[in-house]
Amino acid sequence: MPSAASLFADPTPVPSQPVTWVTAHCDGGARGNPGPAGFGAVMTDAQGHVLAELSGFLGAKTNNVAEYSGLLACLEWALEQGHPHLRVVSDSELMVKQIQGKYKVKSPDLRPLFDEAKRRIALLRRFEISHALRHKNKDADRLANEAMDRGMGKKPSAAPACLTGTTQPPAAATVLRGFTRDGTIHLLGGASLPDGVFVKIIPE
Repeated sequence: MPSAASLFADPTPVPSQPVTWVTAHCDGGARGNPGPAGFGAVMTDAQGHVLAELSGFLGAKTNNVAEYSGLLACLEWALEQGHPHLRVVSDSELMVKQIQGKYKVKSPDLRPLFDEAKRRIALLRRFEISHALRHKNKDADRLANEAMDRGMGKKPSAAPACLTGTTQPPAAATVLRGFTRDGTIHLLGGASLPDGVFVKIIPE
């Protein structure tokens, strides 16, 4: 005689719900370490359609802090938009392996960012993170650089050279004279440079 449980059991298998992944390519950078920093990210659906582009200027931060800021922005967006399955692609090997548990987080600056990232990851149903070379992360890199340009007051170029079919000659370098004292550069004539400018020192 069948058990009571089998009498009421539905023999029809319940189809499993398909897992719909969102992929985030994220990047962060700093012009100087620390220096003017920003992050960028491109969120795409399973068909590769762009769902959102994220970017932000962070002020003077390190490159690793900027990388983590990009990851946190992706996690926040996925949670707010109701996407519980997230794949993240980053060119920061350090951050990827720390999130994967392969590297320890020794920096006191990164520890709170790491902890917050793990807290947000725990709110997702599924999460994956992988490392990719920079040339495979070019859109996120572009957004991060645009964020840094905005923060530094730089105007974006009218159109990239690859779109116009022309190339612009490089701007002539500005030559400033100065001297060093105790490891600090002192410019002559009251000249000054804004933060984030790279210089080339030629001893005379």
